[in-house]
Amino acid sequence: MIPVTRFAGKTVLVLGLARSGRAAARALAEGGARVLGADDGVAACAAAQAEGIDLIDPGEALPEDVAAVVASPGVPFSHPAPHPLIRAARERDVPVVGDIALFRTACPDVPLIGVTGTNGKSTTTALIGHLLQAAGRPTRIAGNIGRPILAEEAPEPDTTVVLELSSYQLDLTLGLSCRVAVWLNLTPDHLDRHGDMDGYAAAKRRIFRGQTAGDWAVIGVDDPWGQAEAERLRATNAGPRVVPVSVDDPQPGGVAVIGGLILDGLSGIPDGVGAVPDISSLRGRHNAQNLGAAYAALRALGVPAGRILEGLAGFEGLPHRMEPVGTIDGIACINDSKATNPDAAATSLGCFDDILWIAGGKAKPGGFDAIEPVLPRIRRAFLIGEAEDAIARFLEGRVGVERSGTLERALDHALAFAGGGRDGDASVILLAPACASFDQFADFEARGDCFRRLVGERAASPSRKVSGS
Repeated sequence: MIPVTRFAGKTVLVLGLARSGRAAARALAEGGARVLGADDGVAACAAAQAEGIDLIDPGEALPEDVAAVVASPGVPFSHPAPHPLIRAARERDVPVVGDIALFRTACPDVPLIGVTGTNGKSTTTALIGHLLQAAGRPTRIAGNIGRPILAEEAPEPDTTVVLELSSYQLDLTLGLSCRVAVWLNLTPDHLDRHGDMDGYAAAKRRIFRGQTAGDWAVIGVDDPWGQAEAERLRATNAGPRVVPVSVDDPQPGGVAVIGGLILDGLSGIPDGVGAVPDISSLRGRHNAQNLGAAYAALRALGVPAGRILEGLAGFEGLPHRMEPVGTIDGIACINDSKATNPDAAATSLGCFDDILWIAGGKAKPGGFDAIEPVLPRIRRAFLIGEAEDAIARFLEGRVGVERSGTLERALDHALAFAGGGRDGDASVILLAPACASFDQFADFEARGDCFRRLVGERAASPSRKVSGS
């Protein structure tokens, strides 16, 4: 537990009582604050009460003595409309912050590496943490990955904290002051929360708040939003040093990963420093960008290129991100349940040929046009969840589809199709849903766990007749 003393002797409302909210409540109470909690969920309220948190009804007025509101990332902050308690706080100039902001006030001198972007945040955060530890640097990984940061023990001053930061978290964080801030990419996502792409970009841009000339901004520049952000920061007086990362075009002062080779241009013209190890969890163009950003972040902290390359070989990847989960009758099954939007799914599909694609769930705004360039790689699609019809319409006349409904039937239909040898041999069965999971699963982890279990059951029973019904 990291005590937060900023509001000692004052009343603080914690809005949203899932794991990070309850951790914030405990940290504030430990620091001497009087803590109130509010949540619409019965289970969250019960868990908070069990931990001794006093509750108020989220439909009540904001108590007069509240000095701050600590909002959990999932609480509506601006779109489609602010939560009523957040609106009331703004009207009274009561600060609204998140747990990351509380952590920074409690640990102002700990060096931070922040990682954001639409896709690749978790992999890049984990990879940076792994490489730092392999280089012998004391390291802590937190934020949108793993345990809530305030539930951790206070880090020592020489410990580097690597934070995965979602746009929701950044909305609630000012003055982060990252030693290294990583912006991977920006593609349409969470627009219901941010209103439009400009609002989404504005939230992401907060990762650079508080950076000065001694800090580093590592930015993926292969999309227009990253290019624009790099140019904006370069024009900022006394701003951070910008390190462009590309998988297309090596740039002076930047890092590129092209053709399996890492090119380091931090001292000027990019020069090859070594080959990328053959790591299944880091295959594909998107993971080349993740690797380049992680490499740049470590070089910014003074880790030699050779030590970084040595550490890469031991990286095992994260669950639900290009995760091989089994082979059935010679067909590899890949779990990329974290591909919760079309751009992420497209990058997964771009890694293979002759794919039996399992897709669907709760569609996000914007359609599926990002899949267009990789359609020739798809042998057949097996669709699940609420988005079945929408994806089927998008694929009509170009890719054969089966409306499977559930993940279990989709896997069985894919195996039956492969077993029939129709339309040539398939190379993989790929779960890359291009959709959120909330229509059928609690989250993408639950969806991926289900897929892993189903594959394991079928792989363990090779004689089982797989039905297409």
